Amino acid sequence: MTKVMCFGTFDLLHVGHLDYFRQAKQHGDYLIVVIARDSTKETQGKEVTFTEDERLELIKSLRIVDEAVLGNKEDHFKVIRDVGPDVIFLGYDHPAVELEGFKILRGKPYNVDVHKSSELRRKILGATGHTNFKAK
Repeated sequence: MTKVMCFGTFDLLHVGHLDYFRQAKQHGDYLIVVIARDSTKETQGKEVTFTEDERLELIKSLRIVDEAVLGNKEDHFKVIRDVGPDVIFLGYDHPAVELEGFKILRGKPYNVDVHKSSELRRKILGATGHTNFKAK
């Protein structure tokens, strides 16, 4: 069995995320999705609408996803070492990483003018007049 691991925040789940999962799953039999921690997003200065537990529950409910886990707060590579995926599948906009011994592939963008999380967030929050949504 070939295990593929991908990563993301997946705060406002959309079709671009589903396409990312489809692309990843094409490279293996078992898809593991690692959800970014709230503390990581906070350190990066990024706001989230849903908590890490809510995002985890959403991703776990998707049929295409075989397993979903929260990332490690202190060591972002620990989950990779613990699971030992055959393929690491990064989003088209994910920062490049080099991990010896792992096959690393990168996805293709999906209609980024419409299905980019930051653009969707801007449109949604702009339409509601709210500008400061944060996880509980």
